[in-house]
Amino acid sequence: MIFTGGYCKNSPEYFLRKVLKEQNLKFELLDQNIPKIHKFKYLNKEYKTISLTSPSNAANRSIGANSYYKEQKSKNKNYTTFDFRVEQYEKVFLSYNSGNKSSNPINKQLNGHY
Repeated sequence: MIFTGGYCKNSPEYFLRKVLKEQNLKFELLDQNIPKIHKFKYLNKEYKTISLTSPSNAANRSIGANSYYKEQKSKNKNYTTFDFRVEQYEKVFLSYNSGNKSSNPINKQLNGHY
């Protein structure tokens, strides 16, 4: 599952976490880096989620505070929040379709469960 918009009230990820909590199901963080990866088990099957930064302008404040973004911006003053999102989305969407899935850190975390 792929989420955008973060963990704010009324977001799909918020709703999922609420349902899992009500059902006493664990939502475990696998990777703290952006994009964050979590997993949970339901009916004896493991599901993994990826939390992407929202494409909306409202997320720019969060991106601006991100250490990776700051590092890239210091190296290249033309680096933008859009560039940050493109890099993040490429890790998830393009790596899934590439022939070399094992080299991508997202695919390693997902361990082939798509």
